[in-house]
Amino acid sequence: MAEELFDIYDELLNPIGTATRSETHRNGYWHRSFHCWLTHREGERQYVWFQLRQHCKDTNPDRFDITAAGHFVSGETIYDAVREVEEELGVITTFEDLIPLGQIREELSGIVNGSPFIDREVSDVFALVCNLPMTELKLQPEEVAGVYEAEIHELIALFQGEIEELVVNGVLLSDNDSSSSHSLLPSKRNICADQFIPRESSFYIDVFNKLLTCT
Repeated sequence: MAEELFDIYDELLNPIGTATRSETHRNGYWHRSFHCWLTHREGERQYVWFQLRQHCKDTNPDRFDITAAGHFVSGETIYDAVREVEEELGVITTFEDLIPLGQIREELSGIVNGSPFIDREVSDVFALVCNLPMTELKLQPEEVAGVYEAEIHELIALFQGEIEELVVNGVLLSDNDSSSSHSLLPSKRNICADQFIPRESSFYIDVFNKLLTCT
């Protein structure tokens, strides 16, 4: 299978060409990505969903992450990137349904499969109000192992260090799932802040505070 091509940029987001996914991360080229956090309200309590990354992912396997996210492939615009929500979660939506939360820059580095990995991304961040029952999600088995939810104020307290862990509920793909099957099992687990993709706590706190204004 041919590798994905990304449009790459200088630090001012001026286009400088294209590169494969591996070249982009090996050389630390700036590229663009899409973040979408799904949220909903139950009475006075507002919740956010977050995904559990598959154990086979080459970066940050088995960690919690943004509800749906992905790179822009070459030629895509911000309007096209909404496809990630349907691809990863099976939630059909449109760009017009999204609530913009701003744009962020991230620079992460490490070692992946024995090689240096430099991830420089400019990410457009959105919220989506979604009242779909979690049991109706259709998770992308190659990417997403499960989806969980937590009350936003409690997540903020978790990342501020005011509490050490939360008990959360969600759904998990059954162990015998294939790429053509999407059976989900109810799941409950205790989570800690360090089980999320390593980022500054302020990254998560800022997003969660913005989500509070979305419903």
